[in-house]
Amino acid sequence: MERLTAFLRNPFSFLFASKGSEERVAVYILREHKRGRSLSDILDDPYVRNHCSDRDISRVLERPEVIRALGHDIVSAHLQTLQNS
Repeated sequence: MERLTAFLRNPFSFLFASKGSEERVAVYILREHKRGRSLSDILDDPYVRNHCSDRDISRVLERPEVIRALGHDIVSAHLQTLQNS
């Protein structure tokens, strides 16, 4: 019953469901990068793979805060790799 009530309050909430997971993955990527890990290692982590599709990862890598933190060239190379796969 509680789920039905939540749905009736916001019937389009399913459209925004991935935004929260994308935000958490972005924070995870930045944290792991600060610890010295390479972006390719981070993107291969089960946590990232279980919470985001390749399209979601592309959106995360296009975020301005992620680009600033990781460097534009690193993100561009990984976006190119994702588009080719």
